[in-house]
Amino acid sequence: QVQLVESGGGLVQPGDSLRLSCAASGRSFVSGAMGWFRQVPGKEREFVATIRGHGRTTYYSDSVKGRFIISRDNAKNTVDLQMNSLKPEDTAVYYCVAGMGLITSSIRVGTAYSYWGQGTQVTVSS
Repeated sequence: QVQLVESGGGLVQPGDSLRLSCAASGRSFVSGAMGWFRQVPGKEREFVATIRGHGRTTYYSDSVKGRFIISRDNAKNTVDLQMNSLKPEDTAVYYCVAGMGLITSSIRVGTAYSYWGQGTQVTVSS
């Protein structure tokens, strides 16, 4: 059984940094894509960032580009999201995702990912 377990969420102030981590078990995603989506209650889930396995190509949403950095450790089957210069609008539940065989045009589409974590809350507030 595949599981994705997120950690690292919490309450921070605007301008602070936070690092999210996700550990996958049950199968290796070394040749697949791992990433993050987020969702605010009452709104559509939003793509945040993804990193491919081989080649390590990264993709970011325009809203986080330049502030967030995604990285992965294929040996550990983990993916991290370093979030800097956090803003109140970054407040959301963040979900770790993983999938195999994603084409570039589907990287930002939630339904393209077969595996989702339970989510971790990130709150940015003064």
